[in-house]
Amino acid sequence: MSLLTAGEAPATEVSNPLEEARAQLAAAVGVLGYGEGLHKLLATPRRELTVGIPLRRDDGTTEVLTGYRVQHNFSRGPAKGGLRYAPNVDLDEVRALAMWMTWKCSLLDLPYGGAKGGITIDPRRYSQAELERVTRRYTSEILPIIGPERDIPAPDIGTDERTMAWMMDTYSVNVGYTVPAVVTGKPVSVGGSLGRASATSKGVVTIALAALAHRGLKPSATTAAVQGFGKVGAGAARFLAEAGVKVTAVADQYGAVHHGAGLDIPALQEHVAATGSVVGFAGSEPLPAGELLELDVDLLIPAAVEGVLNEANAHRIRAQVIVEGANGPTTAAADKVFTEAGKLVVPDILANAGGVVVSYFEWVQGNHAYWWTAAEVDQRLQARMLQAWDGVVATAAERRLSLREAATVTAVQRVAEAHQIRGLYP
Repeated sequence: MSLLTAGEAPATEVSNPLEEARAQLAAAVGVLGYGEGLHKLLATPRRELTVGIPLRRDDGTTEVLTGYRVQHNFSRGPAKGGLRYAPNVDLDEVRALAMWMTWKCSLLDLPYGGAKGGITIDPRRYSQAELERVTRRYTSEILPIIGPERDIPAPDIGTDERTMAWMMDTYSVNVGYTVPAVVTGKPVSVGGSLGRASATSKGVVTIALAALAHRGLKPSATTAAVQGFGKVGAGAARFLAEAGVKVTAVADQYGAVHHGAGLDIPALQEHVAATGSVVGFAGSEPLPAGELLELDVDLLIPAAVEGVLNEANAHRIRAQVIVEGANGPTTAAADKVFTEAGKLVVPDILANAGGVVVSYFEWVQGNHAYWWTAAEVDQRLQARMLQAWDGVVATAAERRLSLREAATVTAVQRVAEAHQIRGLYP
């Protein structure tokens, strides 16, 4: 069973990321008491670009794809956000992700606004040469609005460090000199940062361990399930296991596996590298992908796609701590159920912010042509994540809000203050 199938929202609650993002902003604006004008300014992207991407296929035929880049806010600095290659990418999804990036950067006190990009494409159906041509043409189309002082892309679903190398090279060729800081998430050999590839996973686990401690749970006495076994989920499972947490189930888009005594995560990663999926892993039992979310575990990490925790399954979720490795995995209806049930939900804009934190470190290193050690990156990442965690927990207690509400309020307030201090031009 596909995770996308298992995670679909019911007909009564269609998961719409943009509606979720706008609802979260509206709630924060209500808490902060802002007027309609400021609310509208915070809700509206500053710039949107839709581009046609003609692609010459390997067989000689021509196909035209559609790409997007949305820059949501510049009040705190240049825009920052990933580039997603997926068959269901559309403008509203990219708008939502750009808005969440604004709040994420603000919450982690990074000098950025939010952006996001996407191409409506299933990268599994294209050769590497075709994906390179798509990336280079997309980069050339959005060239006027990106740059190390304007907008800095990074990898996301369906893209990786090779994609970023192609983007950096295309931009550099067009301006006439090498510009390492135009993108982040690059290979180390061309100006990437040590620790960037594992940064999101490490950030998720840093926050997960803090959340477990907040609930009085020791890692050695804790069980966990991880939905998604890609760049974020696989690393999160490994780091949880290294911390002593018993990871009993994981899932990818093809299915799920379960072992009550705990999965051997390093062996599972070797199996995935050899076969392309967690399915069929020796020493585990197959599990319908949708059932993973409802297992009796202490910690649940949804690290796949949006809207998988929704009105249809929220009442059956048994995990007491939910840490959002994916963007927007919990709908508003599910959030309400979890709050009433006393569950601790750590929102995406905090939990999965490790990637953008180390992207910021990479950008700083690229601008100065001076690179840090892996230990320096890890130490600074952990300090930044825990500082944000402490602030969100304190705000939640002071204002009697959920962690999601507290995180959004904190982030929105910082962006609004920056806008108000800068003033409105003209």
